[in-house]
Amino acid sequence: MFLQQHLLLHLHLLSVISFSFLSVVFSDLAADTSALLRLRAAVRGRTLGWNTSSPTPCQWEGIKCEPIINRVIEIRLPGDRLSGQLPGNTIGTLTQLRVLSLRHNSLSGPIPSDISLCIELVNINLEDNLFSGEIPNGFFQLNNLLRLNLASNGFSGHISTEFNNLTKLRTLYLQNNNFNGSISLLNGRSLLQEFNVSFNNLTGQIPQGLNQFPQSSFLGNSLCGLPLESCPQSNGVGGGGSKIPGGAIAGIVLGSIFGLILLLLVFFLLWRKHKRGEHFRQPEMSTPFPPSPVKAPGFEVRGIMRVEDDGLVFLDDNFRVLALDELLIASAEVLGKGVIGTTYRAYLKTGENVVVKRLRNICVSEDEFKERVEKLGSLNHKNLAPPRAYFFGKDEKLLVFESFPIGSLHSILHGPNRTSLTWMIRCRIALGAASGLEYLHSLGSNVSHGNIKSSNILLNRYHDSYVSEYCITNLVSSISTAYLVGYRAPELVDFRKVSQKADIYSFGVLLLEILTGKEPKAAVEKDAIDLPKWVKSVVQEKWTIEEVFDIELLKHDKYEEQMVQLLHLAISCTSHAPEKRPSMKDLTLHIHEICGLPSSD
Repeated sequence: MFLQQHLLLHLHLLSVISFSFLSVVFSDLAADTSALLRLRAAVRGRTLGWNTSSPTPCQWEGIKCEPIINRVIEIRLPGDRLSGQLPGNTIGTLTQLRVLSLRHNSLSGPIPSDISLCIELVNINLEDNLFSGEIPNGFFQLNNLLRLNLASNGFSGHISTEFNNLTKLRTLYLQNNNFNGSISLLNGRSLLQEFNVSFNNLTGQIPQGLNQFPQSSFLGNSLCGLPLESCPQSNGVGGGGSKIPGGAIAGIVLGSIFGLILLLLVFFLLWRKHKRGEHFRQPEMSTPFPPSPVKAPGFEVRGIMRVEDDGLVFLDDNFRVLALDELLIASAEVLGKGVIGTTYRAYLKTGENVVVKRLRNICVSEDEFKERVEKLGSLNHKNLAPPRAYFFGKDEKLLVFESFPIGSLHSILHGPNRTSLTWMIRCRIALGAASGLEYLHSLGSNVSHGNIKSSNILLNRYHDSYVSEYCITNLVSSISTAYLVGYRAPELVDFRKVSQKADIYSFGVLLLEILTGKEPKAAVEKDAIDLPKWVKSVVQEKWTIEEVFDIELLKHDKYEEQMVQLLHLAISCTSHAPEKRPSMKDLTLHIHEICGLPSSD
């Protein structure tokens, strides 16, 4: 009897303890739910689709719970069109949170300081938002943190010394911000596996502990040292180095005086030559060419100022006026030979360079040529590279373009100076090219590029892309489409009758080229590869991402889900049935959503 009473007492105590434990657990989950609802009320986006009538948030999109402790441990809402500010008493209340991923949204304002209460956080990814202010000190108190990604935000100021307190940090992404100063304080970060500070305002020498990372980790700064160019040497002058002897100083002074006299003499001779007027004349300015009558909403069409100099017609009054003779005698580098003609980079005596397209097989009259080229020069969009000048002669027909510092997408994917490109840079290139082509297609159903390929996608130092050589295929005679097989749509028979759907096919091949790193080649080339056919055959089999995607893409970025989505989008562009291919407008929208980049409009 006593034993039975004792057993009942233990069972009662156990039930009380269990009830108390469950009450605490479900109370904590209730607090997590309340915090998420406050977050939902503060931001707009797909969080509005959460089923708030559900008794638990564990089934909500992007929310993951740990069943044992019954708490929210992950928030993953990438590219969910979130906007607004993160208020306090929301994220900071989720004290069991391990992963916070809000990348590729439009969240703004400061990051709440109570995020430091989430001491279990391992992975924070807030890249590509509009956050402002300083990076919270609370980040540096998260001892479990392995991955901190704040790339592409609006942060400014110095890189905090407290990054050194993150002893377990393996990934540090700070690119596309406004950080300044040096990165010497990160000398001890030998355990970093992924690192990127590109496109900031950093200066000085790259620490030795970081020089194992690729050049792309440091682009867009004023940094020096491996893996970039060597830093200039001080040669011991100043800073406690050896002093310059007095005799050397006297020699420098005398040499400077002599040089000044020589310079004045040169200026005098040039002035005399100018006065005689033997080789100088003012260029004639004619009336501006009327802008194109077709104008897409949200874009400007620039009027043309025609400046003729020895037959060279300038389509942009801001473009440097150079004589045709100066252009023809300039040393030139062949950039490529295509179906329209040969492209050169001309190095002028002034130290500047321009890109010249030497056209062949022109089949239109001089008046029609001028009218079409001048209309092309009048188009104004941030992702177009219009012709800046042209020449129409009996034996030569030339188009002159601005020279871009990086060159073409083809040169950095396949050239001798091949560059390692991160996922976000490839996304930026693809979105910019899509935006430029969307604008062209918006001008009318009969307007198409006609020759989309990686060598016609030009890049500036920030990897913004510019579509070049558009709408000029109908100026030349019909040629064999065998030379276009790499990018040519299967239905295209006459090179001059390219359509917008054929453009979509070519752009799909371009996307595959960006993702795989493989070069589409014409059938006339040895060991030619039909890139769309190869990708589709690999995807239909039991494939892994290592088999398809560029190995350089897999080294530094881990966006497998987005990469696969963009791959399938590219495959849809290369459908053999033109009607099944998406429009350029839809393509731009999908790339924007997949990559989570700001719209290039």
